[in-house]
Amino acid sequence: MTIETKNIPVHFEARITALVKSILRAPIYDLVQETPLIKANLLSERFGNQIQIKREDLQPVFSFKLRGAYHRLLKLDEDQKKNPVIAASAGNHAQGLAMSATHLGLHACILMPVTTPEIKVDSVRRLGAEVILHGDTFDEAYEGAQRLEKARGYTFIHPYDDEHVIAGQGTVALEALRQSNRHIDTIFIPVGGGGLIAGMAAYIKYLSPKTRVIGVEPEDAACLFAALEANKRVTLKEVGLFADGVAVKQIGKTTFEYAQVCVDEVVKVNTDEICAAIKDIYEDTRSISEPAGALAIAGLKKYIHDTGIQGKNLVAVNSGANMNFDRLRNISERTALGEGREALLAVTIPEEIGSFKRFCTTIGKRSISEFNYRYADHSQAKVYVGVQMLNRETELPKLIHDLKSANYPVVDMTDNELAKIHVRHMVGGRSTKKFHEVLYRFEFPERPGALLAFLEKMGQRWNISLFHYRNHGAAYGRVLVGFNLLNSGLEIELTALHSHFDELGYRYFEETDNPAVQAFLV
Repeated sequence: MTIETKNIPVHFEARITALVKSILRAPIYDLVQETPLIKANLLSERFGNQIQIKREDLQPVFSFKLRGAYHRLLKLDEDQKKNPVIAASAGNHAQGLAMSATHLGLHACILMPVTTPEIKVDSVRRLGAEVILHGDTFDEAYEGAQRLEKARGYTFIHPYDDEHVIAGQGTVALEALRQSNRHIDTIFIPVGGGGLIAGMAAYIKYLSPKTRVIGVEPEDAACLFAALEANKRVTLKEVGLFADGVAVKQIGKTTFEYAQVCVDEVVKVNTDEICAAIKDIYEDTRSISEPAGALAIAGLKKYIHDTGIQGKNLVAVNSGANMNFDRLRNISERTALGEGREALLAVTIPEEIGSFKRFCTTIGKRSISEFNYRYADHSQAKVYVGVQMLNRETELPKLIHDLKSANYPVVDMTDNELAKIHVRHMVGGRSTKKFHEVLYRFEFPERPGALLAFLEKMGQRWNISLFHYRNHGAAYGRVLVGFNLLNSGLEIELTALHSHFDELGYRYFEETDNPAVQAFLV
């Protein structure tokens, strides 16, 4: 869905002009680096456009957040400079504020969720800030920071919803317009709370109004898209956690005001597309972006695919590279899916000698990337198979047709999140028929002892019949749990189970009827 820019109201022009002047005058370069705008040669050749990447991952704290934090501190008045500054952040804003405060001789106190990866906590401390671990989520840390602000008289530094922060982030656009070797036709900007896109879009529309500004958000955390669609700020009920740097439930008030009049369109991308973009950036730059950092490249690729544009000058902002190394395992697994070069299928084959060979013959010369087998009964077997292909859009329909023509029942699992996270690692397991088994997928804050804490909260009322947990190096753990419920009084048991889940406060999804579950786990 495309959301077109509204005409800029006359009364808003003065505000944009003031912001642009603030961007032009921002005295941040004694600390902030002017990052390069580089041509992505491989992406450019592959997609038939000149594609350039703005390398904000090369800032001293590996994120653009340093710009806004430092500019905000430079605007403190004399009374404010006498007190410590305080903020809530899960990583990038915290590091930018810590470095900025230390540079200016100010004390910074930063509340970070207990779930924050240790690498980020250690980095903030090394940069000179006091760190207080508080709550499991950013929202809880944010509330704690606001309470401390009032109790101790600190100055709160918002990560995005502040005119001075927005102006600092807008300097990315100042550099990009100057550095590009030709007019920028379209620029792609990642969106979380909106500070970066607000500052950049306002500057671009003032200096280069014909340049299209496109925001990019994860499908499961698209707060700007939802706000533009509703023509007002809305709060998402839930947000996905993969691209944690942009996992924001509501766009900022000030940032939305700028986005409404300066952003041309919003593109939404999924987790697999983000993973593929991380690989694309690596292949062109030999650097590794965090998921939020690769968001703009993912959106750029999707936009080219959907519109078919050719011969244009396109720019994407690589916003950061703060990521736990452990996460690369999960990202690597999903990259081929995001590139459209792999498909996941559940296929039923005869349980007899030679059946696997005949199945492979039907697949042909395509490479099999994964093969998981599950005995079903004496007559048939279930196979979870990954198949590599050059172009999934054209090759997958033909492959499915060929398999069905050969009398193989087949279900496409390529877009099945449960299959990709859990089932591919645990094909097998059968429940006894005297019980009714239900399956649920949970996400809970990841930290040492988190799995034990999760199990303790589950209690002992229900028998656990299936359990799969895998640490992806992210802030949240993911678990698939099966429960055996007595067939008698089933509705009462289900109601009690859901009530217990709601009390736990963990995000959960029922997966009992998921095709992957039905194929391999029941």
